Amino acid sequence: MSRLLGGTLERVCKAVLLLCLLHFLVAVILYFDVYAQHLAFFSRFSARGPARALHPAASSSTNCSRPNTTAPSSGLPEAPSARPGPTAPALPPCSDSPPGLVGRLLIEFTSPMPLERVQRENPGVLLGGRYAPPDCTPAQTVAVIIPFRHREHHLRYWLHYLHPILRRQRLRYGVYVINQHGEDTFNRAKLLNVGFLEALKEDATYDCFIFSDVDLVPMDDRNLYRCGDQPRHFAIAMDKFGFRLPYAGYFGGVSGLSKAQFLRINGFPNEYWGWGGEDDDIFNRFTKIQNTKLTMKRDGIGSVRYQVLEVSRQPLFTNITVDIGRPPSWPPRG
Repeated sequence: MSRLLGGTLERVCKAVLLLCLLHFLVAVILYFDVYAQHLAFFSRFSARGPARALHPAASSSTNCSRPNTTAPSSGLPEAPSARPGPTAPALPPCSDSPPGLVGRLLIEFTSPMPLERVQRENPGVLLGGRYAPPDCTPAQTVAVIIPFRHREHHLRYWLHYLHPILRRQRLRYGVYVINQHGEDTFNRAKLLNVGFLEALKEDATYDCFIFSDVDLVPMDDRNLYRCGDQPRHFAIAMDKFGFRLPYAGYFGGVSGLSKAQFLRINGFPNEYWGWGGEDDDIFNRFTKIQNTKLTMKRDGIGSVRYQVLEVSRQPLFTNITVDIGRPPSWPPRG
């Protein structure tokens, strides 16, 4: 009986010893696992610190104003670049019939129209008068060219009405005000040639050009500012002419040409100083009247001479002030 009891106690002691050993092993494993996690955490934390020190200017303007410059080297190895994120899904094409158009508009020019108000009304328009719809991809990129001098009052109303219209038409566009420097005779057509060239310098993707006088506003936003297979005349009925054309072949006010169409006719004539005459010449270039065919080869976009004095990107438009020279001593054409 004594021997049986002693054997039982021995087995119990061995079992307790094994349990203690197992507990000790489990405790050691858990300890090293927690220690390794702490090491991993602090190694990640310390790795982030130098990376931020190497790239402290994520929002700096160093390379914003000079995109082709190289940032000065710190002499330390650069942190590895992050993996690119997922590509944004491509936007669907914009509809040929924009859904947000309202039709006939009430146009009046009596209410005060400060530029600050127009800017508040168009929060989506970027610096320089650029805009692109956020929910679709337009088929064309449109440059709106305005020949200009001393017409600030009209410009404010034009911006007030046209920006909302162009946005509702789902256009990707930019507005360029081509300001003639000095007090010499005005040359509308030459300013339009300058606007065509300068807009393409800023964005070579422009493939549609709308040439608009600053005092003309459409009375219906269904008059879409787009280019077609043929040059388009948008101002086919104006209130000052009793909502009819002053004469057959009139092509003034607002017109639209694709880049290819504009180059095909060598742009607009440069030799018309003063208002009038250039519109008839432009129409003749389309219809290939014989006399105009001879002059359009030597007078147009290929022969325009001018000097850019200032380019100023305003919140609602890009202002380009140019010196286009003086009219010749002989009587102006037109």
